[in-house]
Amino acid sequence: MNADSMNAGLHDVTALIADDEAPMRDQLRARLAAVWPQLRIVAEATNGLEAVELAARHAPHIAFLDIRMPGLSGIEAARRLAGRTQVVFATAYDQYALDAFEQGALDYLLKPVTAERLAATCARVRARLDAPARTDGDIAARLAQVAALLESRQPHAAPDKPAPAYLRWIQAQVGASLRMISTREVLFFRADEKYTCVQTANAEFLIRKPLKDLLDELDPDEFWRIHRSTVVRVDAIRDVVRDLRGRSLVRLRDHPAELEVSRNHAHLFQQM
Repeated sequence: MNADSMNAGLHDVTALIADDEAPMRDQLRARLAAVWPQLRIVAEATNGLEAVELAARHAPHIAFLDIRMPGLSGIEAARRLAGRTQVVFATAYDQYALDAFEQGALDYLLKPVTAERLAATCARVRARLDAPARTDGDIAARLAQVAALLESRQPHAAPDKPAPAYLRWIQAQVGASLRMISTREVLFFRADEKYTCVQTANAEFLIRKPLKDLLDELDPDEFWRIHRSTVVRVDAIRDVVRDLRGRSLVRLRDHPAELEVSRNHAHLFQQM
């Protein structure tokens, strides 16, 4: 990265966002616009390989990289971008990775991203861009060091500790038959005493498993708990609105239900 790029003015800084989840890209883009209006998002990637290709084409000052992406992970993409851009990692619920970023070489964002945390990150990035340029070798070395530390602390890095296998199919008794429901079909789950209601676009099913037990089996990148009694699929969310009582309500793309967001989970939609 040359001196001109490292000392970019606040009004001509560019960024790339890479995340395989469209709602996560949308959320980060919206919150960046709120905390750093002058920042220009010049490209968005859906996987690590695309991130590297778009970075080569657009030469952004900053790359916001999700850690877990298909093709190339965020870590692998960052290695290829070493010395060419400032990297900010994003991670969801991966507590093993967080202390690696406290070394100061890079920054991280824990998803879902809060406005306060993102503002702090942007301040750090601006300070680094305004600082005297570091050599490419120094940046590459520090990136490699943090990436190696991060990989060593992730449980899926060890051969005997595979990545967690999340629930993909749900069995529901329908009369005398057993219905197999893909979790990709599920719009939301709702607690019903000792049972859980499973809502798809076309039907509702009742299963004999409490919501609190079911939650441990769901992929946290795909399902968010928005209320003590409600878990919603993230990519089923159309928007979030406030009613006349000031409550936040999630509205879905393929179902008329409006799901209340409790105060304890309002941070998921901090922009409101």
